[in-house]
Amino acid sequence: MASTREMRLRIKSVKNIAQVTRALETVSASKVRRAMAAVSASKPYAEKAWKVLIHLARQPGHTSLHPLLTERTRVRNVLVVMVSSDRGLAGAYNVNILRHTLQYFQSFSQPISYVSVGRKGRDMLIRRRKRVIAEFSNLPSPVGFNDVSAIGKLVVDEYLNESADQVYLAYTDFNNLLSQTPVVRKLLPLEVRYEKEEDNDLSTTHASNSVFLYEPDENELLDAIVPRFIGVQVYQAILTSQASEHAARMVAMRNATDNANELLSDLQLQYNKFRQQLITNEMIDIAGGAEALK
Repeated sequence: MASTREMRLRIKSVKNIAQVTRALETVSASKVRRAMAAVSASKPYAEKAWKVLIHLARQPGHTSLHPLLTERTRVRNVLVVMVSSDRGLAGAYNVNILRHTLQYFQSFSQPISYVSVGRKGRDMLIRRRKRVIAEFSNLPSPVGFNDVSAIGKLVVDEYLNESADQVYLAYTDFNNLLSQTPVVRKLLPLEVRYEKEEDNDLSTTHASNSVFLYEPDENELLDAIVPRFIGVQVYQAILTSQASEHAARMVAMRNATDNANELLSDLQLQYNKFRQQLITNEMIDIAGGAEALK
């Protein structure tokens, strides 16, 4: 059985852990509020930009409008942008997005290359011997568009250079503080589905006979807006992933604090029982010695 000194040291250690997890929970709660505000502020623009891209992809002769709107008949290489976190202590957040991404692409016969956003995702991909061509880490939270513009530029360049024939975006969609869903979405080339019923999928649109007219010059305009709108989709995915990360860390730290407090109560009870037993044994020894003197 452990001595009283060892039990006191263990109780002190658990108290310190509970203080750290409580502080991390408070910090994550503050960060998730800022991240949610950034997602809400950018979401209308990102949704409208996606709708514009979808309409561009549906234009008559869209394959000649812009190279990013052209679907290639032969897919030889696939590029995946996977968004994870730089730090741990976020529960199953990083494992979930990695597992979902690998399961999604396990049936692909083409070579898969990865662009990792976040150190945790990079490390897990490398441990599984996946090909990582680029890595972005230490991004601020909430992230700004200029901080991630290089990722969008890399994706566009890889597609235009025909190093990748399809580009996918793997990230965690923020539903609420208790629910975050891993998502894989095709980014390039644009894929259009027609639905009769209304839904919330940004890649779904409705049939329309409208045709865009471009002024002053079609090529110049598309060269400016199409790559930027692709970058906006990457930016929005990273924003919602950051909100999901902070929410997952807040919940994980809250559970860790509750578990530490429960363990602390059990240890304190064991310590009190142990001390009571020692006192009882000492009293029995004193009583026995007094009886022997008689």
